[in-house]
Amino acid sequence: MKKPGNVAVIGDGGWGTTLAILLNKNGAKVNLWGIFPEYVESMKANRENIKFLPGVKIPSGISLTSDLSEAVSGANIMVLAVPSQYMRDVSRRLKDVRTDFADKIFVSVSKGIENKTLKRMSEVVREILGPVKIGVLSGPTISYEVARGLPTTVVAASEDEDTAKEIQDLFMADNFRVYTNNDIIGVELGGSLKNVIAIAAGISDGLGFGVNTKAGLLVRGIVEVARLGIKMGARQETFYGISGLGDLMTTCVSSHGRNRWFGEEIGKGKKPQDVLKATEMVVEGAVTANSCYELRKKYGVEMPISEQIYAVIYEGKDPKAAVRDLMTRERKAEL
Repeated sequence: MKKPGNVAVIGDGGWGTTLAILLNKNGAKVNLWGIFPEYVESMKANRENIKFLPGVKIPSGISLTSDLSEAVSGANIMVLAVPSQYMRDVSRRLKDVRTDFADKIFVSVSKGIENKTLKRMSEVVREILGPVKIGVLSGPTISYEVARGLPTTVVAASEDEDTAKEIQDLFMADNFRVYTNNDIIGVELGGSLKNVIAIAAGISDGLGFGVNTKAGLLVRGIVEVARLGIKMGARQETFYGISGLGDLMTTCVSSHGRNRWFGEEIGKGKKPQDVLKATEMVVEGAVTANSCYELRKKYGVEMPISEQIYAVIYEGKDPKAAVRDLMTRERKAEL
């Protein structure tokens, strides 16, 4: 194993802060960057991310800054922890403040697909920064649990095996087990598209349905996610592993899952846009539902659950009508 290096964690949300704490504990020198100077100063004063990770102290060894140039200075690893729809802008900012990226490693921990281009996060980063070494860290990772040292398993994925192993070595800890995988397409799609299914699970909860309903949503949900993923070049088995089914299960059952919560509020009768306006959290699944809908059309893939979630969020469809339409579809074999 290589010694931990200098790491810039770009994004001070709950997950970025959690990973900064984990990396600091692993012995890395960590700079944590946030875009809003006033909030960064608040975190410095309180040594706590009150908005997104309350109750968890930020060690004094972690440097907090709103100056991107300062954050990446001397760093040989960049952990990109910004919401997916801001990844392009942040990548451009990185290019503006630094150009020597050839021997650096980028780790995307953002789960989403860009709306306009339908690109995965690793594709967005490479489009802006060129052929940099990049990997993805993904899996069932509720920040609240990881920050408290509860046992967690994730996947480090990259087309380059050495890059995947370096990411594995960087994050591996007693309570944070990291596997490697070279199917970066499957890992990125699994982490992104499961959020759409999690919204469906939340709607089910909000409507007062039971575990039978949720089990059906999870099983049929991962089937349609895998169906699209295979069309896009991923391996089927990836979707039934940690970054696919594992992540889906966690997001759909955890009380801390923001996508499930978003769906639950809709199921209770609230309008999607009103729910989004009432929270400072980024609900990735709401944005990804649109990307998923466009990918489904582009690749000609049948994705009935995702299609209904799109209709509920973007077309104002009544959730009960969406359930009825799903349950009364034409009869067919399971496989």
